[in-house]
Amino acid sequence: MKIAVTGKGGVGKTTLASLLAYAFSSEGRQVLAIDADPAPSLGAALGFPEQLLRELRPIAEMKEFIAERTGQNPDETGGYVRLNPRVDDIPQRFSAEHRGIRLLQLGAVERGGSGCICGRSALLKALVGHVLLDPGQVVLLDFYAGVEHLGRGTADSVDAMLVLAEPTVRSLAIAAQIRDLARDIQLDRLFLVGSKIAGQADRDFITARSPDLPVAGFLSFDPEVRESDRAGRPAWDLSPGLAAEARTILEALRQALEPERASPEAETAAG
Repeated sequence: MKIAVTGKGGVGKTTLASLLAYAFSSEGRQVLAIDADPAPSLGAALGFPEQLLRELRPIAEMKEFIAERTGQNPDETGGYVRLNPRVDDIPQRFSAEHRGIRLLQLGAVERGGSGCICGRSALLKALVGHVLLDPGQVVLLDFYAGVEHLGRGTADSVDAMLVLAEPTVRSLAIAAQIRDLARDIQLDRLFLVGSKIAGQADRDFITARSPDLPVAGFLSFDPEVRESDRAGRPAWDLSPGLAAEARTILEALRQALEPERASPEAETAAG
């Protein structure tokens, strides 16, 4: 299964991505977690040791490597850009692994003028497309509030995009904006997840005000998320409640996307 997680900063998307990574890993699945946020924090949420995180480098910052693979220096504009660079070796070469979860940091996509093609964006989009087409592993993409790493050629390979929103009017308005961005690239399998839920009133608010998105589940407000950050441990270890809610969200996705893949065994058989 390939899942993208997005939402405004601070809404809890990285926490959800880390919980889902451990939910899949607990089933014996191979998991590739991709941090596509310009300020990477997924590794810390997964509880990766600091030494491993120091050794990781976002792909977007590897200027010489990008120039080698695409034919364009990232500091320059214009000229020839190889649109289909080799990327199959990147996940293994430039990732780190901890507790059965492999982590890869992308970095920021170059934002140029309309129609701008640059080596950095060409490489990152080719890389995302490659990992999404690999049937042998689960892929979780932790996005900021956008879909810049996806394009029309890769969106079809994403099984679902989870849009997180807090129970506020502003947060749900941002969720609606993300919905529109995703639909612009023909990504229609979007689900809303209510975040930092304090009670039934919050659940009802999210359900009633959803921007035309099915609600896949909820993540409760839990002080253990802060404690897990301080301790350098994943919320999966410290909050059984959040772990159970992540499993519920995962099962809801399986039921919504393909009923015959409702069990891990069936999903594995389906590839």
